[in-house]
Order: sequence, then structure tokens, then C-alpha cells
Amino acid sequence: MNQVLTIGHRGTKGHAPENTIASFEKAIEMGVDMIELDVHLSNDLVPMVIHDATVNRTTLATGNVANFSAKKLQQLGVPSLEDVFTLVQNKCSINIEIKVYAATQPVLDVLQSSSFDVDKIIISSFDWHVLQEIRFQNDTIKLGVLTETDISLAIGFATFIKAFAIHPYFHLLTLDTVKKMKEKEFKIFPWTVNEPEDITFVKSLQIDGIITDFPERI
Repeated sequence: MNQVLTIGHRGTKGHAPENTIASFEKAIEMGVDMIELDVHLSNDLVPMVIHDATVNRTTLATGNVANFSAKKLQQLGVPSLEDVFTLVQNKCSINIEIKVYAATQPVLDVLQSSSFDVDKIIISSFDWHVLQEIRFQNDTIKLGVLTETDISLAIGFATFIKAFAIHPYFHLLTLDTVKKMKEKEFKIFPWTVNEPEDITFVKSLQIDGIITDFPERI
């Protein structure tokens, strides 16, 4: 059985508020190999770590993320990408999921100015234009193609942009789809796998890592 990487979803979503410093601290404490996080832009174009386009669900405020300054978002408990880099200090890898195309360049700028080891970064997105733009600018950053619908399409696109990994919705995984991804030598990081029987199933397919809210279950 190959070694399966434990990837903490939004930090440790099962144990602490998602995409917060507390959640990332907990993930590191639990010894994850990688944390997964989401990025939107503040109104002053700072990459901020939050999943939704609004702050309504995860903070005490309401409104679009893009209407708040980075400083205000930090006051609401939303860290910047730079804040997370400072916290993690290369202790584990980071999967940055870019949620909006406009965040692409600002994220690349943060990576360039940060001392964080770029080899420990994977950038993923459901917006494949994001991944194409990054590859156009940089031929070494590891890219992960997210899909919840069609693994064959994802394989085709991942081949085109020379991606590092495919991140499929775990219900899409079969012996056949895994075989096709492995034939092209992509790493396979399914999401979001929480139930013990589902974890056992995806592990049996010899995938490379599991994105989960509960790292201790992997």
C-alpha cells in the first residue's frame, strides 16, 4: 500500500472554524502533510483565505469579500494568504484553491515575494482558465485540476497544462478512472472524504492523498 498524504480540508474543518489560523494551527498540530485552503480577493487586491464569495457564513459580518479591505477581513477573523505562510513556515505543504480568476496574479505575486518554499505549493482551481494562466507564466508551479463532473476531461486538460495532480470529487473514482490518471502519471488527491468507509474505499484504489475534514481518520 502506497503512503497516502493527509490533506487537511480548509485546515481541519472537522475540528475548528474553516480557513482560520486556529484551523491551520490544529492541522499542523495533527501532523498533516498538506493543508488545503481557498482564496478570494479583498477590495485592496490582497489574497484572503475564505471559501465563499461572501463573509456571511463564516464571520459575524455580511457582504461580499470583495467589498472589504484586507485589514477589515483580518479583524473579522479571515487571514491573508501571507498570514498563513507566516504561520506554516514550511512545516507542511499548502494546496491553494483559487476561487476567482482575478486572484490569480495577486497569488502569484505573494508567492514570488514570500520565503515559503514554492515546491511545497500546489495551486488548484475549478476555473481552469486560472490554471492555464499560471502555466503560461510559470512552468514549474505544481498545478492541480479540480473536477466534480468528468475525469476524462480533467485528464485531457491536465495533460495540456502539464499539471502535477488531479483533484476529483471522490464519488467519481473507480478502478478505471484511477488507472487512466495513473497512466498519465498524475497524482490523485480526491476531496472531501470524511466517512471511514469512504476513506477505506479510496485508499483501496491506491490514490496519493486524501483531502478531509478529519485528518486523524486517514
